Amino acid sequence: MLKKNLCGLFAALFAAGFAGCGGGPRTYTVVDGTMLGTTLHVVADVEGVSSQELYAAVMELDREAKASMSIFDPASLLSRLNRNETDSVDRHIAFNLRLADSIGALSGGHYDVTVKPLVEAWGFAGKAAQAHPNVDSILDFVGREKVRIERGRLVKSDPRVQLDFNSVAKGYTVDLLAELVERFGAENYIVDIGGEIRCRGVNRTGEAWRIGVETPFDGNMSDGEYLQKRIRLREGGLATSGNYRRFYLDADGRKVAHTIDPRTGRSALSRLLSVTVVAPTCAEADALGTMFLAMGADDALAAAERMPEAKVYFILAGSGDTYEEYVSPAMEQLIMK
Repeated sequence: MLKKNLCGLFAALFAAGFAGCGGGPRTYTVVDGTMLGTTLHVVADVEGVSSQELYAAVMELDREAKASMSIFDPASLLSRLNRNETDSVDRHIAFNLRLADSIGALSGGHYDVTVKPLVEAWGFAGKAAQAHPNVDSILDFVGREKVRIERGRLVKSDPRVQLDFNSVAKGYTVDLLAELVERFGAENYIVDIGGEIRCRGVNRTGEAWRIGVETPFDGNMSDGEYLQKRIRLREGGLATSGNYRRFYLDADGRKVAHTIDPRTGRSALSRLLSVTVVAPTCAEADALGTMFLAMGADDALAAAERMPEAKVYFILAGSGDTYEEYVSPAMEQLIMK
C-alpha cells in the first residue's frame, strides 16, 4: 500500500536495540570498529572467546574480503581480474557472479555487475569523474553476457569488461561475518557492517532485534537521528539502498548518484529515494536493494507487486516535502507500529 508520510526527510540504515538473550545464562560479546572501510558492530552470544579474540578473527575476515573483492585496492584479486593480469577466480568472486546472475534475471537489465567502467567514469570507483563520459562507447563493453566462469577461470568476450561487486560484496561479507560468529557458538546475534545487517535470535531482553530505517534526505549522515520506521527481525539479512549519501552535483547543477542504470549508463534517479529489503541472506538483500533502486519508482513498484514473497519497504518523494511509503504484504508483519 502507498501512504503519505509528512515527516519530510530521507532514509539510511542503522541498527537499534543491540542487546542479547533474555533470561538465560548466556552472555553477549560486543565488538565495535571498522570493516571494509565503514562501521562495524557485532553483538553475539559467542562461547569461549573474548572480545579481543573475536575482533582479531573479524579483522582477518576483513583482510580476506578486501583482498578478494575490493575495487579500491589495486592489489585485490578483482582489480587484477579487471586489468586482465589473471583469470583465476576464488570462491568469493564465483559466488557473487552466481548471485548476480540470479538477481539480474529478475531485473530486466537493471542489475549488472559489469558496470565498473561506468561507475568509474562517473567518479564512484576511486577515480575523478570525467566531465563528459562517453556513455555510448562505454556501454559497448558492459553486459553480464560478456563474462563467464569456466573451470575456475574468468572468460571475457571483451578484455575491457570489468566487474564491480559494490552492490553485493558488503552484504556478502556480512553473511561471512554471521557464519564466523556462528562458528564461535553464537545462537543469538546481530552483525552490522555499514548499516547492512544479518541477525538471528533475540536481544538481551528476549525480544527480536530492532533495526531502524532512517529518513532519506540528501546528505543525511546522522546515523540514526532521523528514523522513518523500525523493523523487528529475528532472522535474516537486511540492507537499505539510497542515493542520498553518495552523490554530487555536476557543472550544470545536476545530481549524479552512485547507483548507475546499466541500460542507460547514467544515474538511476527517480522519486524512489530509499529501498529496504529483508531476505534470507544479506547478500541477497544488498543486491535486490540495488536492483529496485536502479529500476526507478514505477518499475520497482510493479516488480514488487509481481514478487508477493518479497519483503520490501520503499520511501518515495511525495508532493512538496512529503514522503510516500510502500510496504509489501510480506514486510508488513516486520514493521513496528
